[in-house]
Amino acid sequence: MTTLTISMPESLREFVENEVKAAGFGNVSEYIRDLIRREQKRLAKERLESLLLEGLASGEPLDVTPEFWSELRRDAATILARKKQSGKGQSENEDHGTASRTKRSSAAD
Repeated sequence: MTTLTISMPESLREFVENEVKAAGFGNVSEYIRDLIRREQKRLAKERLESLLLEGLASGEPLDVTPEFWSELRRDAATILARKKQSGKGQSENEDHGTASRTKRSSAAD
């Protein structure tokens, strides 16, 4: 683990020490790590919400059926197997089955 030194006014130091005691942390480092982890979770949740909203606004909806999920899992397993075999990532130009699912779902509407 690495060390990080920060400077703060006395009033903030007192606040932090009081929070450490009140919340039952063993020391200031545990408290600061907890604050950082909570912020990471908050940002991840914010990012997920943004992506979900973007997805909802992205166009025509797809029918998400049990068959859709089965095909998606199969495609994902195939992609992972290829990555393991090649030892590197897929190129952006390769079809991962998404386009074919989209076309089939659109045709079914």
